Amino acid sequence: MKYKIPFLVFLSVLLLAFVRPEKEFKIFQFPQDQIPRIDGDFSDWIMVPESYVIGIDELKNTKFGEGKNQDPKDFDLKVKIGWIKGLNRLYFYIDAYDDFWDFSDLALRQDIFELVVDGNNSGGSFINEENWDFKNRQKDQPFFAGKGTNAQNYHVFTPALNKDWALAWGSFPWIKDFPYANSACKYNFKQGESGRLQMEFYITPFDFASFDGPQNSTQSVLKENELIGISWAMLDFDGKKCKAFMNLSHDFRMISDASYLCAFRLMPLEKSLVKPIEANWKCIVDNKDKRSISFYNNSVGEITKWHWDFGDGETSEEQNPVHQYKSSNAWKVILTVEGPAGKSIRSKVWEVVTE
Repeated sequence: MKYKIPFLVFLSVLLLAFVRPEKEFKIFQFPQDQIPRIDGDFSDWIMVPESYVIGIDELKNTKFGEGKNQDPKDFDLKVKIGWIKGLNRLYFYIDAYDDFWDFSDLALRQDIFELVVDGNNSGGSFINEENWDFKNRQKDQPFFAGKGTNAQNYHVFTPALNKDWALAWGSFPWIKDFPYANSACKYNFKQGESGRLQMEFYITPFDFASFDGPQNSTQSVLKENELIGISWAMLDFDGKKCKAFMNLSHDFRMISDASYLCAFRLMPLEKSLVKPIEANWKCIVDNKDKRSISFYNNSVGEITKWHWDFGDGETSEEQNPVHQYKSSNAWKVILTVEGPAGKSIRSKVWEVVTE
């Protein structure tokens, strides 16, 4: 019982790190063999349940501090987000309707989906106020150098005509280029017309994005069930005027300060996508000189029996055994698991090597 209060205090602090603490959004986990292709064929997103859809009703127009709801007859928006376990990417699907699509300008005056991602929920300012003042910007700083590079802001052009698909706001424009990002868009309207736009893209979040490039940067490591910070805004231009800055955070400061983002949880696979039983394992060398290796069961499903064949004639029925080899070799190790759903085998060849 003595650990209960500190844990609750820690939990409350964690929740307060996000705006709208009463709300937690979900990021759908795609199976590793069903990664969505960025090709303009949006059928990959059909498997994402409606419970993951974030609609226009979650956004508030905060351009003038009004906090008004957006009229879906003027602009409507649905967003889905996905991730893949073991891959540090976030996938986005946008389905939008506008009564006046504005995208003829080659600069920023157009309809924009402005996305901010904080991959490790570090919070804090990541764009200096000085960056807004071009004339008085510090000359010894790299172009658009921020206070920190702990979060990323993408101005996603909807749609992009005769220009890059997005502007990465900061001193690291390479984050919007392949292989760190990719996009595909589909629409059939012209400038000033109404219609539907569909778009899919992925981005790679960074704990530290360097002006010098990816070789000096650190990707955010996405882990199942963890919370990360995300928000977006839709800038709705009609003609020369921005009609609305509708955003998920309900706070305009989300564009430059990661403390004003929403909580998004990296969800596990939906039960319908989980295999009833599947054997898998990993190992770690405990002592190289003694050839001692720890084996860890990573199998999926309800498991009641484990059988390890270490390849040297020795076996174990433990769930997570430690094995000491007596000689040098590259070994074939086999794990066989059993449960109510049946039996599954996972063999790894020459992954375990002793010297």
